[in-house]
Amino acid sequence: MDIQERVTHTPDFTPGNALQIPIYRVLQQDGSVIPGAVVPDLDEAQALKIYHAMVFTRVLDERMLAAQRQGRLSFYLQSTGEEATTVGFAAALDDADMIMAQYREQGALAYRGFTVEEFMNQLFGNDQDYGKGRQMPIHYGSRELHYMTISSPLATQIPQAAGYAYGQKLAGNKHCTVTVFGEGAASEGDFHGALNMAAVLKVPVIFLCRNNGYAISTPSSEQFAGDGIAPRAVGYGMQSIRVDGNDVLAVCKAMQEARKLAVEQNEPVLVEAMSYRLAAHSSSDDPSGYRNKAEEDKWRAKDPILRMKNWLLAQNWWDEAREKQLLEELRKQVLAAMKLAQQRPTVRLEDLITDVYDEPPALLRQQLESLKAHIRKYPAAYPKSAGGVDHG
Repeated sequence: MDIQERVTHTPDFTPGNALQIPIYRVLQQDGSVIPGAVVPDLDEAQALKIYHAMVFTRVLDERMLAAQRQGRLSFYLQSTGEEATTVGFAAALDDADMIMAQYREQGALAYRGFTVEEFMNQLFGNDQDYGKGRQMPIHYGSRELHYMTISSPLATQIPQAAGYAYGQKLAGNKHCTVTVFGEGAASEGDFHGALNMAAVLKVPVIFLCRNNGYAISTPSSEQFAGDGIAPRAVGYGMQSIRVDGNDVLAVCKAMQEARKLAVEQNEPVLVEAMSYRLAAHSSSDDPSGYRNKAEEDKWRAKDPILRMKNWLLAQNWWDEAREKQLLEELRKQVLAAMKLAQQRPTVRLEDLITDVYDEPPALLRQQLESLKAHIRKYPAAYPKSAGGVDHG
């Protein structure tokens, strides 16, 4: 409707709390389905695949944070407490749909089949790393799995997703793009520009906001005064839904419906998943400086993995013996893959300047030679790189 067609003759203001969006939830913490709740259609095989990816993510995060503390990794970032969101959304997609993640979505990659060896190769930046050691740890990417390589600058993937989805619309391939970001990233200008572009051009994109309560150390109460992120979509003429981000069935169903809107009607959608970051923001962060243990314990009782496990037990699709076996197997796999990845050769220094220009320009070649000279002069400071430098 044309805005000019709506006319009033009195100065009536719309209050800031006029739009309050409820939270869609399917499961209680004990695994029981809430009476009347709309449940996604999942068979046993897919449900167990979802659960496996969630548990794998938790095990990976625990082991790799320990590795970082031991000095084996420079940096790590966990998704503890948010596994239902990061795996549940991927389970609702077609495998050829594009995912443009932020940096806490390793669960989506695990669900799509990224192997533990591929995770480790990226984390250690060895010669099998798809990014050739150029990225920080946890900056995964996979062309085969339609998972765009993660970029550190906050929110850059949001407008990129709108543009990529516009290409999907023009191609008519019946696929969509999902971009994932935190509520802190929703304060960036990129977020607003992307939503407006998507709504005006009507592209098949789903904006998935992980509202985990904190933008590093800044609580949501200090980030915005409105009713979270979901109502913002309405201001841009988009549909939106808010979902319990610790309820994997609710996340999966909400995303299934969002995908229908995106693919069948070229309607962009905003999904806000309400969750909590149980871990630190990253291995460089100490959350005890800005939140208390009581708050963390409150959310620990809402563990998304336990909720999913309880539901599987109620379906007679799982038992405690299989739970114990799964944990033991995953821990062994992660440790074995980590040891192998550490032993692999490092990336060649020459690869540092490839893949941008067809032929590296003179300036880059000069810089590479300067780097080699620096490493030859201080080999003790670069024990891994020095072995691949000609010392003649």
